[in-house]
Amino acid sequence: MSAGPIKFDEFVLDRDRYELHRGSDSIRLEKIPMELLILLVGKDGKLVTREEIVEHIWGKDVFVDTEHGINTAIRKIRQALKDDPEQPRFVQTVTGKGYRFIAERTNGNASPVGLTVGLIPPKEHPAAGAKNHILLWGTIAILGVCLAAGAALFLNLGRLRDRIFSRNQTGPIHSIAVLPLTNLSGDKSQEYFSDGLTDELTTALAQNHSLRVVSRTSAMQYKGVNKPLPEIAQALGVDGILEGSVMRTNDQVHVNLQLIYAPTDTHVWAESYDRNLKGAISLPEEVSQTIAIQAKTPPPVVTYQRHLNPEAHDAYLQGRFYWNMVDFPRSKQYFEQAVQLQPDYAAAWAGLAETYTTYAVGWLVPPSEAFPKAQECAEKALALDDSSAEAHNALAMIYLFRDWDWQKAEAEARRAIALDPNFASGRNTLSLILFVQNRDAEALQEQKLAAELDPLSESLGSSYLLAGQIDAAIADLEHHAEFVRDFWTQFDLSTAYKLKGEDRKAAEAMAQAFLNKNDGKSAEEIRRAFEKKGIHGVWEWSLNQQLAQINRKQYMSPWVLAWQYAELEDREHTLVELEAAYKEHTGWLLFIQKEPVLDFLHNDPRYRKIVKDMGLTPTR
Repeated sequence: MSAGPIKFDEFVLDRDRYELHRGSDSIRLEKIPMELLILLVGKDGKLVTREEIVEHIWGKDVFVDTEHGINTAIRKIRQALKDDPEQPRFVQTVTGKGYRFIAERTNGNASPVGLTVGLIPPKEHPAAGAKNHILLWGTIAILGVCLAAGAALFLNLGRLRDRIFSRNQTGPIHSIAVLPLTNLSGDKSQEYFSDGLTDELTTALAQNHSLRVVSRTSAMQYKGVNKPLPEIAQALGVDGILEGSVMRTNDQVHVNLQLIYAPTDTHVWAESYDRNLKGAISLPEEVSQTIAIQAKTPPPVVTYQRHLNPEAHDAYLQGRFYWNMVDFPRSKQYFEQAVQLQPDYAAAWAGLAETYTTYAVGWLVPPSEAFPKAQECAEKALALDDSSAEAHNALAMIYLFRDWDWQKAEAEARRAIALDPNFASGRNTLSLILFVQNRDAEALQEQKLAAELDPLSESLGSSYLLAGQIDAAIADLEHHAEFVRDFWTQFDLSTAYKLKGEDRKAAEAMAQAFLNKNDGKSAEEIRRAFEKKGIHGVWEWSLNQQLAQINRKQYMSPWVLAWQYAELEDREHTLVELEAAYKEHTGWLLFIQKEPVLDFLHNDPRYRKIVKDMGLTPTR
């Protein structure tokens, strides 16, 4: 039996055809939000519990993340109806219970009820004269108000017209962020697939050099966060948001996507895709072509590898998932699995190159062990696909940190950026290369561009420290710390406070750095050390932690030890470790003249010999 259309306010919901209309415009709603809207509207204003929603949409025996699924569906319904959750006209939240549809409904085919108005009333019964006289003047008053309102709109008094119509307006999209796709499979082990597809959509969109695409690391901060899209867009500095969901069942994939013009929270485009795993491989590039049309920009050049083994691609997605989780051993394991399944998989080789480079640069293993493997993987990736920005960036890092050849490093970093101007890591690498060459203004500019592309990950604070701009470093790091809870932001802030002579703040920032790692024990030990011996006690505690790792037979970079001794202004031990770092060819030694903590050594002959032997130009 036909359910029939239902009219409410300016909308018509056609339940048979699964369509929502406002006047002559069709409003796109995905399957789950549409089913939920039909359920709510059909309940005649009665409360619909969350349990009823789960059973109606997903069924009793299917487990999914229903809490997030319901919240997302309600948000999309409100976006479609332009409904304010604080002052709802349509969907009312009953806290802790469910939702109620509160708008008045009529049969969608019913004629609208209106009032016919004439300025000269017809002949009438005398008894009705007084009443009609009042109606006449009331009508005239209403018309006067309407004319005044119309004039205000026409003249845009108080920007009234802009405020009323802005929510339905869209403008050009110059920048975009891909929010983490929601995993609706009901299986937490499938998070890698939804995150991987998010990553690949971001990469594909970044090939469009007419769009500024925010790095996935910043966008990923909003995974599972229920905030208004305009607020998210403002934090990320974009005018376009791509969001959606993924449901994978065995080898079948269902993807819902929608593009939002963020300043007015207006739908621009939406689509659903059903693919098998093999067909899903090309989906990111297909979507990027469509988004280019919607954003009115030239379409990006398609560079994806057309013939991929679905199992190899699945392993690659898992590798990227663990890479982004900073679990490098598992990341390496899956990248290796991907190239074993498909030896000509360029992206997987690039992933391995990045992993080995991180091992070397991040002080996880001796550089002599990791860099040769990193170069081998990077060269394999580029032999298969010379357009891999990640592989060129890995090679730039190798030339810089292993070979101390900043000319070759700069060439590779610029090649990576030319291939992908939205590649924040590439600009960060170029910034470091420029700092080594004392081209500080250029280095800061590249880091500013990296921070625009990855605002919640890349900070200018460490760059300001390298440039010797301590006040600017503190201002940036304090601002960054309001949004990002990580170790290194607080660590750099501690260093900046110490250089400024604000020891108590320096100690507290160091304690907060460990709290951000969920290490409350270390935070308390730092605070106790400061109360006993001041900032000197904090750095004594830190040095003892590093020496304890050596006693446990863990690798410890001599550069890290040199830094620790320098904080204590222990000249002899600092120089011994710097000389050891030179023998090991530790990459970060390139910044020996840029680290303010080493300033007290600049006139020492042993220090100056290291600088000269490295081929660096003394700055003082």
